[in-house]
Amino acid sequence: MRFVWAVVAFVLATLLIGAGIAQRTIFMGPAAQQVELSVEDSTPFVLVDGAVLRANPGQQTLLVRGDGDLFAAYGRTADMQAWLSDATYTAIDLDTDGEPTSTVVEPAVQPEEGEPAEGETEQTGRNPAGSDLWLDSFSESDQLITDMQLPEGMSILIAKDGTEPAPSDIMVSWPVDRSTPLVGPLITAGGIVLLVGLVLYVLAIRHQRRGRGPRRKGPGPLPVTEPIDLSVEPAPVREALEEPKDADAASGSDSEAAADAKEKRTERRALKGRRLLVLPALGLAGLMFAGCSSDSWPQFDAATPTPTPTQTVITPENQKPPAVTQAQASRILQSISATIEQADADRDIDLAGTRLSGMALDARSTDYTLRGTLADREPPAAIPTEAIEVLLPQATDEWPRTVLVLSKSKSDDTIAPTILTMTQADPWSNYMVTNIAEMQASTEIPQLAPAWLGTSLITENAAAFLTLAPDELATAFADVVDSGEKSEYYGSFDPVALSLADSIVQSRNAVTQALADGGAAETSQAAFDVAPSDDPAVAMATLDSGAIVAVSLVDQEKITPKTSDAVIRFGENPEAKALTGAEEASNGVVTTYGLQLFFSVPSQGSTEQVRLLAVHQDILNVEVIK
Repeated sequence: MRFVWAVVAFVLATLLIGAGIAQRTIFMGPAAQQVELSVEDSTPFVLVDGAVLRANPGQQTLLVRGDGDLFAAYGRTADMQAWLSDATYTAIDLDTDGEPTSTVVEPAVQPEEGEPAEGETEQTGRNPAGSDLWLDSFSESDQLITDMQLPEGMSILIAKDGTEPAPSDIMVSWPVDRSTPLVGPLITAGGIVLLVGLVLYVLAIRHQRRGRGPRRKGPGPLPVTEPIDLSVEPAPVREALEEPKDADAASGSDSEAAADAKEKRTERRALKGRRLLVLPALGLAGLMFAGCSSDSWPQFDAATPTPTPTQTVITPENQKPPAVTQAQASRILQSISATIEQADADRDIDLAGTRLSGMALDARSTDYTLRGTLADREPPAAIPTEAIEVLLPQATDEWPRTVLVLSKSKSDDTIAPTILTMTQADPWSNYMVTNIAEMQASTEIPQLAPAWLGTSLITENAAAFLTLAPDELATAFADVVDSGEKSEYYGSFDPVALSLADSIVQSRNAVTQALADGGAAETSQAAFDVAPSDDPAVAMATLDSGAIVAVSLVDQEKITPKTSDAVIRFGENPEAKALTGAEEASNGVVTTYGLQLFFSVPSQGSTEQVRLLAVHQDILNVEVIK
């Protein structure tokens, strides 16, 4: 009976282990689910709605095949539709049955005649590569494969160069859950049953051996006897009778010993064979257990919720999305820094104009002129991009959009932190730096909204909630420079701002003193004036109902002769000579400096003062008075 149970255990173990292995082999389904997106009509762009990529759970893999360079980018659906609003494109969305369907969308707006959109001409379309609007982009040749996980409200744009038809061989795939939680238990149970069967088999062998007992050889046949005289037994006859008996006894004794030895050898072979059988079985079970990964076992703690920290900032109702994300801002800043650094090296003002505007661009233009003449003049410092310490994007879905960035260098402590504002005028334009200044590392930044939330750009209507309106801030500081303690705004600014105003006054006094020391005080005179520039102020709200305001001022220094016979000689002023191309001026000369300032303005009713955060000064121009 033990043999029967051992055979049953072996069969059951084979079934269990075979069932477990079959789940990981012949019963294993495909690794991914694929859907091909059909494009019926050829257009330069294909916009795949994020709902198509979220039709199945899991990470989405996009596969695009075609000839030549391929381009794909993802971003907010509304932003991409705005970028494509003046172009014909193919939109792929889900129909009522949940199946992908393509539709050709005609332009909703037309660029003004004679003024094509940014990067577009009458002969060629608009290349989507390099746009700051994308959250991320990818470029490959002939075949493009990328993994993503687009949340709701996102879409993906597929194109070549904006002129050629977009690739039509597009496929989206999702991973299929191939976990087999029964494989581990089945193989484990099979291994246990296999061991039980082996034990039963060994016990059955031992029981059979012990039940049969030792086998001994019986005595041989007796010889035929004759009547004899019992009283007299001849010796020869007795010897003849005894010899066969002794031989039979000896023969029987030898047979018993041989049988016992043979039985012991047989038992040793059987035990050795059973050991050799058990070891491979245990090794096979061990290998099967080792090959079972975590997805081959039931995951009882998979549904255990993980606690998450509660947000300290509550998102307001109808909150618009931030203009940029952290990763997007980092990519944009790196592009801006690289472009400006290349423009500075080549003194290419047109290239600089693709990333700078306003006073920041005017200062670069003057610097390029000076460095073209003055070989020992140092180029402007590069914008650090290693770490974005502060990112404050405007929360809006319209244009223009503004972002405030504070970046630092991790590898070089001598590079001052740089704070700047950059603005995107429309969906087709890249971000342009409008204000930029250096900040002391010890300067304290006011409490700002997180980057994922964004903030609002303060307009004239909201300016009443600040101690100084943004469009009045530059005028107020200029009045402090000109009037000093007599200014009505003198008490509104902190000591750092007042120190800057005092340094400007001291530089003016130094010019006047230089004229007196040179003996020109009787023949020439100096006049100074500081006023807001034409660049509008940029104000972004902080969490304490205040604002960070960026303004720019123009500080002019005018030196004119007192008599018609006097002339203004530039002497040891190489900058004036380089910018004017002259050695002297009979009617006088005007030197213009630009000041870019960042202030922290408190809310109305606060007892805090307006704090100066950062400042940058450049020479903008030296002009001979005609």
